[in-house]
Amino acid sequence: MSTDSPASGLPAETLSRAHGLIEALRAEVGRAFLGQRNVVDETLTVLLAGGHVLIEGVPGLGKTLLVQALAQAIGGRYARIQFTPDLMPADVTGHTLYDPASGQFTTRHGPVFANLLLADEINRAPAKTQAALLEVMQEGQVTLDGESHRLDPPFMVLATQNPVEQEGTYALPEAQLDRFMLKVLIDYPSSEEEGAILAFATSGRSDERLQVDAVRPVLSTEVLLTLRKVTARLAVDQRVLDYALRIVRATRDFPGIAAGASTRGAIALVRSARALALLNGRDFVTPDDLKQLAPAALRHRIVATPDYAIEGRTPDMLVRELLETIEAPRL
Repeated sequence: MSTDSPASGLPAETLSRAHGLIEALRAEVGRAFLGQRNVVDETLTVLLAGGHVLIEGVPGLGKTLLVQALAQAIGGRYARIQFTPDLMPADVTGHTLYDPASGQFTTRHGPVFANLLLADEINRAPAKTQAALLEVMQEGQVTLDGESHRLDPPFMVLATQNPVEQEGTYALPEAQLDRFMLKVLIDYPSSEEEGAILAFATSGRSDERLQVDAVRPVLSTEVLLTLRKVTARLAVDQRVLDYALRIVRATRDFPGIAAGASTRGAIALVRSARALALLNGRDFVTPDDLKQLAPAALRHRIVATPDYAIEGRTPDMLVRELLETIEAPRL
């Protein structure tokens, strides 16, 4: 397939410098989070596109380590919330307190007032606590006692969940899931990657604490905001936009899918494809970018019919089957 596409108008020097910064960020994260290149790239894609990411995997595969390494490499304000069944919305957003000495109410900001927020095991908190993130994820603000408080950009939620253990967990409602640009799956590493992780984690170590000290800050929040602006300027051919639209609309009447993706799914697919193109050093989006990201962008936005679910058909299988039925444009 030809890769000719309308140029974005980005100067070659700007594109080269942006790609160099992203490569430096990827390398620093790799100092702590070994292997799993696709997982790192999808997470960085969401970071550049200005979205939020849901990371799912069984315990012990490094979900928290990945987020902490990314936060260390960016150097912004980082906060972590350990979601539990007794966590209250005010524990996330903050609250107002009455000070008897002054006779006034004061506002105490919660951990959500950060640049990178790790919502660890988000599905362990009930729906009312999960919903405390809805406003801030969509609008970048928190309302406390009727007063809106804007968060300083950039702001990104990186939520993790364990797909295996279901006792004491609460499934994320569809409205919450739809706020995440991508759902990233962490699988078991390859034999070579696991061997490297084992050697790294046991060499001269006397504890099990996450090792992110070697990760150096390579981006400031100001530079990250600039990279997001560069990402937004990348060209998307009208035929590629039409292809993204056809993919998302097909999820609404495809056999085996009970509920398809919303318009937000199409927006997420195009925005993340722009970021992936920049990650790969290009200033334009190709149909292959959409194909690569479609499972991560749609797996949490579609619902399989009961009979397909009983047969063990996963959302990823359905998305891949769907992609085979839609002809990609030739640019």
